[in-house]
Amino acid sequence: MEGNTPSGMQRSVQTRSGRISYMEQGTGPVALFVHGVLLNGYLWRHQLANLSDIRRCIAVDLLAHGDTEIAADQDVSVTANAKMLAEFLEALHIDQVDLVGNDSGGGIAQIFAARYPERVRSLTLTDCDAHDNWPPEAFKPFLAMAASGGLSGTLNAILADKSIYRSPQALGPAYEHPERVSDETIEKYLRPFVGSEQRTRDLQRFLAAFDCKHTLAIEAQLKTLNAPTLIVWGTDDVYFDVKWSQWLADNIPGTQRRVEFEGARIFFPEERREEFNQELRKHWQVAQQKAAS
Repeated sequence: MEGNTPSGMQRSVQTRSGRISYMEQGTGPVALFVHGVLLNGYLWRHQLANLSDIRRCIAVDLLAHGDTEIAADQDVSVTANAKMLAEFLEALHIDQVDLVGNDSGGGIAQIFAARYPERVRSLTLTDCDAHDNWPPEAFKPFLAMAASGGLSGTLNAILADKSIYRSPQALGPAYEHPERVSDETIEKYLRPFVGSEQRTRDLQRFLAAFDCKHTLAIEAQLKTLNAPTLIVWGTDDVYFDVKWSQWLADNIPGTQRRVEFEGARIFFPEERREEFNQELRKHWQVAQQKAAS
C-alpha cells in the first residue's frame, strides 16, 4: 500500500484541549474525517487527495495521537475527543461538517453527532464501536498488554521490525492485504507515540479510558439524529461484526443507506479507497440536495 499519496497541508490550531494537528486539502463545504486508535489523520490521505475537488477535506489528529500536543493532565477519553472536535471547529470558524468516522473515531463521531447535531450536515460511519461493543472482544488482549505496562516495549518492537505490525498477532487482521502496508505508513502511525514518555503515557490513558459508558450515555440522542447518514461496513472484520452496522442503521433515524463491502476489513478506507470515495460522493450529493430542498 503506497504511502506517498498527496495528503494536503499539515497545520495545527490551538483549542482549550490542546494544539490540534490536522491535514487539509480542497475547498468548499467541510468534510471532517476522524480516525481511530493507533492511527492518525494520515489514514484519510486518499480521501483528501481524491475528494478535495468537492470538499474542504480535514483529517484531524485525535488527542493522544499524531502530532496533536496536549497537557499531561488533559482528559483523552472518547467523550473528551468529541468535545475537542467542537472546540476545533470553533477555532477554525466552521459551522457544519460532513462527518466521517472509522474505528474508535466512528464512536467519537457518534458522540459528537449526538451532542452537537446542529454541526452535522451528514454522517458517515464505517466499521466502528457502537452501543455496548466498546472495546470489542478482539482488542481486549492489546488493552491488557498496555495496562500491564507493555505498551512502550511493544511499540518500539514493532517500529524496529515492521513485519510484526503486519502479523496476525498485531494489526494484520485489520487489513485484507497486510503485506501491502508500507514501512512508511507504519512509521507515520506509530512513531509519534514513542516521541516522548508523555506521548506513550497519553496513548496508554486513551486506551485505559475505553468503556461503552461513553456510547451508552448518548444512545437516546443518537436515536433522534436526523442528519443524512451513510453506514459502510466491511464483512470480514474481526473487531466489528456486520451486525453492528445493522444496529446503527436501526437506531439512527437519519440513515439513508447501509452498504457492505464484501471481504473488507476495518481499515478499508485505505484498501478500498476508490469504492469508498464513490460512496462518499453519492452520499454528500444526496445530503446536499436534501438540505437545499
